[in-house]
Amino acid sequence: MTRPRDLPDSAGMSLPAELLEVLVCPQSKAPLVYLEAEQSLYCPESRLRYRIDDGVPVMLVEEAEPVTDAEAERLDALARDPDPA
Repeated sequence: MTRPRDLPDSAGMSLPAELLEVLVCPQSKAPLVYLEAEQSLYCPESRLRYRIDDGVPVMLVEEAEPVTDAEAERLDALARDPDPA
């Protein structure tokens, strides 16, 4: 599928800070961690990851991906230091 030239590629799309301030996990109501490079939002409390499709967060619990213990450790570390040197 080709994208029109005037539309940005979703891989490089950032979510607005105003949106990130108000989004919470629909299951736990806890704040989310924005993983821009992975185009997803992560809830450490419920251990669910919500994908972002074409710049739109898919905030449905039924569509969320459960996160394993090992993946939760990686995401928690990424949340603490998003740009490890």
